[in-house]
Amino acid sequence: MENNIKKNTKELENILNGTHIDEINEFLQEHSESFLNDEFPFSTYIRDIIRSKGIKQQDVFLNADIPERYGYKLISGEKRTKQRDIIFRLCYAAQLTLEQTQRALKLYHMPELYSKIPRDALLMITLNTHPGSIFDVNSLLEQHNMAALTACGNID
Repeated sequence: MENNIKKNTKELENILNGTHIDEINEFLQEHSESFLNDEFPFSTYIRDIIRSKGIKQQDVFLNADIPERYGYKLISGEKRTKQRDIIFRLCYAAQLTLEQTQRALKLYHMPELYSKIPRDALLMITLNTHPGSIFDVNSLLEQHNMAALTACGNID
């Protein structure tokens, strides 16, 4: 087995392909640094990405058009939303890639964007090209007769 350096999902999957069931304890011990041990792994994931990009959380909330207090509560897990669009707003404003956004949605226990759904396909393109602000994304959606991203009012 390999040393205890934080590994991404793909690296862990590659190691698991060559791991026998009898080696599970060794695997778990040697790769503990790479596991999501949080009760709310979305929080750790999104915070790590925001930090690595050198962006302030309050700027993410501003760019996502999400009230700052509510944004902090969403990221910490203190508040939960059932609106995938709200999580998309956070991901877009934090400049996540499509792959990172899909992972964030999955960690939030939300359906990933699906390329066979026209609105999702357009949202996927916006993640790849970042055509502007969240308002520009809504404008693109409306230009193509698709529902704008769900608004986030003053929620406490």
